Amino acid sequence: MSKLLETILNQVLLTQSSKQLGAALYERTEDRAAYRNGFRDKGPTYRIGTITLRVPRHRNGDFSTSMIERYKRSEQALVLAMIEMVIQGVSTRRIEAVTEEPCGRGF
Repeated sequence: MSKLLETILNQVLLTQSSKQLGAALYERTEDRAAYRNGFRDKGPTYRIGTITLRVPRHRNGDFSTSMIERYKRSEQALVLAMIEMVIQGVSTRRIEAVTEEPCGRGF
């Protein structure tokens, strides 16, 4: 399931990049706004686990997407659930054990 979501989200990022540049991959047009400059890997954590997103980079540095919030590493619902567990008095070891199974890593 996570690999399917990863593939779909990476394709969406490529499409958004092409729209912002005004040209598809390897396409030469007069309307091109900038050029591609590789990718940057991000690993946000969602309820289904950590997925690797290949975020396109542009030479002028202005690629932006609303799909990934800047500097965000995990889903807000997951963070709120962990905060609630701490407030309820659950130990940090127990929180790590509980989050490790669904997310693939402990917090």
